[in-house]
Amino acid sequence: MNPEPARTTGTETIQIRPLTTLEEFNRCVELQREVWDFTDLELVPKEIFVVAAGIGGQVFGAFDGAEQVGFLVSVPGIRGGRSYLHSHMTAVLADYRDKGVGRRLKLQQREDALVRGIELVEWTFDPLELKNAYFNIVRLGAMVRKFVRNKYGRTTSPLHGNLPTDRLVAEWRLKSARVEAILRGQPPAPAADRQRVAVPRAIGEMKETDTAAAEKIQAEARQQFEHWLGQGYAVTGFELTDQAGTYLLEPYAD
Repeated sequence: MNPEPARTTGTETIQIRPLTTLEEFNRCVELQREVWDFTDLELVPKEIFVVAAGIGGQVFGAFDGAEQVGFLVSVPGIRGGRSYLHSHMTAVLADYRDKGVGRRLKLQQREDALVRGIELVEWTFDPLELKNAYFNIVRLGAMVRKFVRNKYGRTTSPLHGNLPTDRLVAEWRLKSARVEAILRGQPPAPAADRQRVAVPRAIGEMKETDTAAAEKIQAEARQQFEHWLGQGYAVTGFELTDQAGTYLLEPYAD
């Protein structure tokens, strides 16, 4: 018997394209189970993907050959008379993480939005998920000016550790000088007046082994974010070390 071919996980084989078929939308539902281990009650159903694709949202898939290994879905919104996109989910299978697949999905999102004259994409992320924070702020150039307590309620996903779903709101200003410089690999110089909100790198393990300790750290971070964002600061930087992830905030006036 011939051995099974090795699974390819290099980004050189990954194709990013819009999703259009019910089969592809159903695969997005399956990917949610594989990535977040949600119960059926908390899965985004295929009908939402159908709707998003039909009303000016975005539904992109990442493919390794014929296999769909990730997706991104966003829906259109209007604020102050201007259109923007709310990016609700980006999922990538474990074997394909840290290989640039998520970034390629986001860059495709940006390109598509700009072609349509949309200059703002927003999404929420967990401030305790430090690798996500690094990706959003350092790699993409998103900034944060808003914090939401327990936005989705406690979920069944083991990744959430049965904690409140506190969320930071990422603002990705697609044509800003800051974003364009970061995407070119030229991050702006840090502001002189910066505040810091640090989260220990061990928070991931704590969520699995000591929920009470994890929730205490979450509450401390919540208090600091609400204070500084309420004082007109914005998260514009992030540092990740073996010990902690540190959010860097500076005064910001729109």
